[in-house]
Amino acid sequence: MAETPEEVARRHRAVGRQLSAAVAAAGRPPDSVLLLAVSKRQPVESLAAAYAAGARDFGENYVQEALGKVDQLPLDARWHLIGHLQSNKAKRAAEAFHCIHTLDRPSLAGALEKAVAERRGRLQVLLQVNVAGEESKSGTTPEGAESLARRMAEWPHLWLRGLMTIPPYLTDPEQVRPHFRALRELRDRLAALALPGLEMTELSMGMSHDFPVAVQEGATIVRVGTALFGERP
Repeated sequence: MAETPEEVARRHRAVGRQLSAAVAAAGRPPDSVLLLAVSKRQPVESLAAAYAAGARDFGENYVQEALGKVDQLPLDARWHLIGHLQSNKAKRAAEAFHCIHTLDRPSLAGALEKAVAERRGRLQVLLQVNVAGEESKSGTTPEGAESLARRMAEWPHLWLRGLMTIPPYLTDPEQVRPHFRALRELRDRLAALALPGLEMTELSMGMSHDFPVAVQEGATIVRVGTALFGERP
């Protein structure tokens, strides 16, 4: 059962306070971390309640599900794809999303480039890196991330902003810290290459149970679902 709008608003305030405290404790500027509301399988009413409470960025895992929600929120809502993307859905994804967090292979980059070039825009993307090498998860290797970054000149309509990872789910957030640190160090190495057209400022990492640790390790985007919306219906 979905949470009431009042409960979603209460949760949003609570997460906002927790995020602000984590940012302050890390000695970082107040607005340096984006709260991304992970809305997979949540009803539009819950998203609307989060929007009313101040949320503007929403993360969806599936293109088709997101398409059913985009037109039901105000135009200033920004949509992020945080789930695995099949190349045959690249065109629809490029039309619907503000940022794709899960670019992990050249074939997908090529499909997205073609889709965005047709509408003469530029699409923000993050490279998804499987830092733990888990077979059950998508993402390129750290070596593959460098290779993709070096090839970005082939795709001028894609704007590479940084990296994303989904580390192993461990109940103790401190056990996840090495994976967050590894992503930050990889981002820093790629940024040091000073490749043309790359910005490499973003780190999308950290979820409901471990985002304070991710913030300490340099996250600029934290993906929070359960703490904002409760358990998925």
